[in-house]
Amino acid sequence: MTGSSPSPSAAVRYGNFLFRYRNALFPAVLVTLFVLFRPCFPRESERLDLWVDGLGLLVALAGQALRIVVIGYAYILRGGRDHKVYAEDLVTGGVFAHSRNPLYLGNVLILIGLFLIHGSPWVIGLGSVFFVTGYAAIVAAEENYLAGKFGAAYEDYVRDVPRWLPRVKGLGATLGGMAFNWRRVVTKEYGSTFMWMAGAALLLIRETLAYHTWTESSNRLVLLGGAMGVLLFAWGTARFLKKTGRLKTPARVS
Repeated sequence: MTGSSPSPSAAVRYGNFLFRYRNALFPAVLVTLFVLFRPCFPRESERLDLWVDGLGLLVALAGQALRIVVIGYAYILRGGRDHKVYAEDLVTGGVFAHSRNPLYLGNVLILIGLFLIHGSPWVIGLGSVFFVTGYAAIVAAEENYLAGKFGAAYEDYVRDVPRWLPRVKGLGATLGGMAFNWRRVVTKEYGSTFMWMAGAALLLIRETLAYHTWTESSNRLVLLGGAMGVLLFAWGTARFLKKTGRLKTPARVS
């Protein structure tokens, strides 16, 4: 009589559900939070809000920088196959030698940065809980899959490398022996980078108009509008370069 494999845990089932529908569900949740709740100044202080906005931008930029480093040195396909968790190889190079989920960590930092820029305690609280637990569930689903597919090799990897926060020791030496592929970074990141940066600019515009008239805040609104124009130009340039094949890595001549 053959034994049946144990049924996946609730976290794994939830993670598989989110993985399947995340491309539609995550943006929908994000937009819903930003639309339902009005941006607000912390402690009703506009001066303090400027500092919190700056902090939020720095946190989001830190998340983006982490994603750039990861993708530039060693890319891992996170899209799965047929909307299900899938991996052909166990990637352990680059930043993945120091953190098992650096891309998801980058995503969480970007989202928390946007929540801080919005400023509503409801958005910060509900958004952080939903997305942190959501990514934790997706990681649980991926770990369940990887353990089943790669067995002892994955168990060794889990013992050696932290799940989330990167182990800084030896990171410079790891990356020093690798080539940075900036073409891959632009190809993979230009769309998502534009989306969150444009979203941050729109949040700041909405916040400004919620508390000031156009006359009172015209200089700031013009500056934010200019930032949107720069972002659109950068997005269009990157898309043109990608579609025309100019971002393909040149073939090596032996």
